[in-house]
Amino acid sequence: MIAFIPVRGGSKSIPLKNIKPFCGKPLVCWNIEALEACPLVDKIIVATDSDEIEQVVTSRNYSKTHVYRRSAENACDTASTESVMLEYIQYAQLPHDAIFMLVQATSPLTQTSHFVEALQQYEEGEYDSMLTCVRNKRFFWNEDGTSMNYDYRHRPRRQEFDGMLMENGAFYINTVGNILQSGNRLSGKIGIYEMPEYTSFEIDEPDDWQVMENLMQKHVLS
Repeated sequence: MIAFIPVRGGSKSIPLKNIKPFCGKPLVCWNIEALEACPLVDKIIVATDSDEIEQVVTSRNYSKTHVYRRSAENACDTASTESVMLEYIQYAQLPHDAIFMLVQATSPLTQTSHFVEALQQYEEGEYDSMLTCVRNKRFFWNEDGTSMNYDYRHRPRRQEFDGMLMENGAFYINTVGNILQSGNRLSGKIGIYEMPEYTSFEIDEPDDWQVMENLMQKHVLS
């Protein structure tokens, strides 16, 4: 069971975002430490092109975490996450039946319990791959003026409204063999692990940082 965290040194919106202090700790360390505490995870790979990120990670003496120096080609702005996943899988010669979990450092509110529950759900064998979602109870509309997920003539009350499942980007689970065959983090029969609503945010822009720190203080650190 491999957990894989891709973190580039370059970030146009927030320089060195992945090691910027977030609630008193480098951003990437929140996911690393949640995974270190997860008994179902055997190895954590931090894939980076940055000396600074490597130094931050290796200085903390984690027991399951290793740094992989990703190629410059797969660390540029136009490189896909899948490209660095495939680069590492081929480098490490991972067995096809190994479970590979892509974890996003920009979702620091993911806790050990979320990883444990999702992996247990996945290992029950019903799905080929799995992603995380949150339940969004907002009302969506199409550009042609038609309502997408509710009947505006019979507006439901929030507590009676199922809403829609929205991908929150926290983590994705698949097997190495499936990833090699499809070239994608998701394939085959896809399952959903539903996370709490407060995990719907990802850190992409400076404004997200303050919002996420407030959510971390309220839901995780309190």
